[in-house]
Amino acid sequence: MGASYADVVIPTLLLIGLVFGRWWRVSVPIAAVGWVVLLLVGGYGSGLDFVAGAGALALANLVVGVLVYQAIALVARGLATLLHRGRTDVQSDPKG
Repeated sequence: MGASYADVVIPTLLLIGLVFGRWWRVSVPIAAVGWVVLLLVGGYGSGLDFVAGAGALALANLVVGVLVYQAIALVARGLATLLHRGRTDVQSDPKG
């Protein structure tokens, strides 16, 4: 059961982190608690050790997804700034 749990948790929470990475302050705690509740209701485990472990794994995977989103957003903003600067430099060049 442990391998199937890990196979499900990692891609699911990475995707949630990628999709909701812009709103990380809200999505991280909601997804971490929600994932643990979903697993408990689904009967995947019980007990304090399971809750702590599932919450930590959920949090780690979600944070990785959020960091990937933030890195992609930073690169996209940088490229947009460079392209915008290049366009305004060409337009304002009196010799061009």
